[in-house]
Amino acid sequence: MPAATEEFVEITEDLSDSPLWNPDLAPTPLARRTWSTYHIAALWIGMSVVITTYTLASGLMQQGMTWWQALATILLGNVIVLVPMILNAHAGTRYGVSFPILCRASFGVKGANVPAILRALVACGWFGIQTWIGGLALHALLAAALPAWGALPGNIWIAFAIFWLVQVGIIVRGLEGIKILESWSAPLLLGGGLLLLWWAVDNGGGLGRILAESARLQQAQTPFWQLFPAALTANVGYWATLSLNIPDFTRYARSQRSQALGQAIGLPPAMTGFAFIGVAVTSATIVLFGEAIWDPVVLIARIGSPGVIMLGAVIVLIAQLTTNMAANVVSPANDFSSLAPRRISYVAGGLITAGIGILMMPWRLYADAAAYIFTWLIGYSSLMGAIGGILIADYWVLRRRELTPADLFKPDGRYAYTNGVNYRAMIALVVAVLPVLPGFLRAAVTPGGQVANPTFLDALYTYAWFVTFGLSFVLYLVLAQRR
Repeated sequence: MPAATEEFVEITEDLSDSPLWNPDLAPTPLARRTWSTYHIAALWIGMSVVITTYTLASGLMQQGMTWWQALATILLGNVIVLVPMILNAHAGTRYGVSFPILCRASFGVKGANVPAILRALVACGWFGIQTWIGGLALHALLAAALPAWGALPGNIWIAFAIFWLVQVGIIVRGLEGIKILESWSAPLLLGGGLLLLWWAVDNGGGLGRILAESARLQQAQTPFWQLFPAALTANVGYWATLSLNIPDFTRYARSQRSQALGQAIGLPPAMTGFAFIGVAVTSATIVLFGEAIWDPVVLIARIGSPGVIMLGAVIVLIAQLTTNMAANVVSPANDFSSLAPRRISYVAGGLITAGIGILMMPWRLYADAAAYIFTWLIGYSSLMGAIGGILIADYWVLRRRELTPADLFKPDGRYAYTNGVNYRAMIALVVAVLPVLPGFLRAAVTPGGQVANPTFLDALYTYAWFVTFGLSFVLYLVLAQRR
């Protein structure tokens, strides 16, 4: 029987003989639920302060938005995604369960593998992208420190391999190492971002001048309201993955207040603030170099001083590490482990993630800013939205936040459904995604991801996360009444 407090439920039953259990997937005991508001906020700051956040606003500006329109879109997108983030986090804090275990309540103890693997594959893609960027930063660092590095054949690929191996070493140390990494790195990353902003303002002739220069960053003149739906969906999609697997972290939270307040403090302000730094610094490069330099790694190399290059590259490397370890390893490691709990541990799942991340060729995923936003971010958001709608409908509406946690680990328990699969959830998932599938396929084969003469289905695709979330939420509740 579970032991309950006002906020927490702890399983006292021995489930170690279950084929659905292993020590990494077991509910977090009360003694290990130690993450405070600071730890949760630091987690989000560490994940948000990363190059892909820095370049997010610039990607929107390249399509035609002004700097303030881009930042407002980013802020709104992160406020929207914060809502399902906090809702899904509740179960992790109350029951101490991770994302793939929570999925068993709505999808079934076997059916949960479907949303878990969908989430894991997206994380593998992100892991590869962040590793590629980290490899580029390491290349810049080594080029500044070692003059002979520039003449070394395949130096970028060697740097990529080194950065990948460093992350594998951290994966082997487990989740507690990630908590420590995030807690210590958050102040350093914030300081590094502010230092870069100070450099831009000081050398660019003041904040007013460099923001005025931002008008020159617009290489297209697409009307704002034509860009806005897809841009907003892309920004929601940016963290749509974490809005699902946030229980992987909040299972360690001290209280519901800690997880909710920590996320509210850490996510929207950090994302918007660091995107603003990206806009300001990139605008300053026009004043200083006569061209817009979007990539901070390239900018660091242009500054010239070896000391500055090395310091900047180290900060970039830490940013990539903190984001990758938390956002793109924890969830897929748990997800892969849930496929075969007796054979795949958390560490083994993390190593599988690292391997698949390379196979997905991240240098191609990140090569085109427009395709990155309009195909990659929006495309996978459709899957994440559909899964999120089902999870929230099941936990908050159907079950009223009441689970039988021990049955989440029993093949013949309450969540066995039909041969371990809840086909109502599967139907809701597939049907919710179908309306946006034609638009995704057209965007995927269109350079830059933007179709020249969009049809209704293309327009529907630009709202992918909202469409699939709403449809799956309603469909699941309707189907659930037909039991």
